[in-house]
Amino acid sequence: MFEKVLIANRGEIALRIIRACKELGIRTLAVYSEADVDSLHVQLADESICIGAAPSSESYLKIDRIMSAAEVGDVDAIHPGYGFLAENAHFAEVCESCKIKFIGPSARAMQAMGDKNSARTFARKAGVPVTPGSDGIVETEKDAVRIAKKIGYPVMIKAAAGGGGRGMRTAHNEPSLIAGFHGAGHEAEKAFGNGEVYIEKLIVNPHHIEFQIVADRRGHVVHLGERDCSIQRRNQKVIEECPSPLMNTGLRKKMGNAAVKLAKSVGYENVGTIEFLVDADRHFYFIEMNTRIQVEHTITEEVYGCDLVKEQIRIAAGQPLSPHVAHPTPRLHAIQCRINAEDPAKDFQPSPGRIAFYYAPGGRGVRIDSHAYTGYIVPPYYDSMIAKIITVGATRTSAIDRMRRALDEYYITGIKTTVPFHAAIMRSAEFHDGKYDTGFVERVMASDNFELRHAPGRRLHE
Repeated sequence: MFEKVLIANRGEIALRIIRACKELGIRTLAVYSEADVDSLHVQLADESICIGAAPSSESYLKIDRIMSAAEVGDVDAIHPGYGFLAENAHFAEVCESCKIKFIGPSARAMQAMGDKNSARTFARKAGVPVTPGSDGIVETEKDAVRIAKKIGYPVMIKAAAGGGGRGMRTAHNEPSLIAGFHGAGHEAEKAFGNGEVYIEKLIVNPHHIEFQIVADRRGHVVHLGERDCSIQRRNQKVIEECPSPLMNTGLRKKMGNAAVKLAKSVGYENVGTIEFLVDADRHFYFIEMNTRIQVEHTITEEVYGCDLVKEQIRIAAGQPLSPHVAHPTPRLHAIQCRINAEDPAKDFQPSPGRIAFYYAPGGRGVRIDSHAYTGYIVPPYYDSMIAKIITVGATRTSAIDRMRRALDEYYITGIKTTVPFHAAIMRSAEFHDGKYDTGFVERVMASDNFELRHAPGRRLHE
């Protein structure tokens, strides 16, 4: 097992990794930007090193500074978390060349599956259905117009190195295609340092279903069921649940087998997520693989009784799959809400600033993954997510009821958050009935019944 791990990330995922390392008896080194000097991951790690200015381009995306910190800190492994450099194959190669273990898949597997366009090619070779689209990277505006005409509108322009909803545009006609082609490329270049895009047919209002893959060095590959990530706003996931209300036994088996087959075909190791779209007729199509831990890994952990971050570390250290992971059994139902520092009453305008008072919900079946606390200053430089609420129940109904209760307890002042938005979703009859797809948020927010009301902890801070 490793002696010391550097966490090349920030926020709640950095905390999550630190806690997993502590349980495994591993020392931790946090790296941080000047804006994160008071962040919890810096305070709770065994050691910490500042690696640059607030913008991620000057800190968390600087491979040379991270590797210098790794050398100074004498670490034997690096965990990238999600986002930033988590799916950067060059970073994995640099770690390998420096004799430091990258806790994730090999650079080769990341190059094969981390690039969205390359992943589609491997899926075709493995016999996994993919959405119709371009055969490769679309180089010019003229090529984009030609391909869109061939497959038919609407289409989706997607960044080859994208993730988190960035570098994605929908187009319903030629003018929006041209604007989207350039817009997606520019956004992807800024976010990932790679402006390449491809085009695929847009499946209107599908379910977005992902399968959790876990694979060790010995060729054992399993899936730990599916997560439904269809509740999205502007291609950003906001609520996830496990298992999906769409699923039946037959469809789960087909999609799970396809996910495992694809992971095996590229010799995948560590954790990853195979993502699919499922249309109204329950036909499924591969769209991409995330070669890292996911934000929503928490609900799989609660349903399957495992620790995916500890499993990542164990696999990277050469250990086989844990018995309960090698033979997974679902036990419960879990839901996750992503809490962002945004004002839902003002079109989700970012709301950075100092948290004047922070009280997190608790009780049976409630898990909070957060780096926020009273007095914490939410910086404007990074993703706006400040917390994840996960609720668990024996049934889907009990998990929803518990989430509604937990949201009513959540009390944060000084900044605006999306807690009222999530509370409104939990009151939605459509959500209760499991009748949702990727167009759900837009529909429900446009309805007369959607109301952003939230009055938690009225006596907590009087």
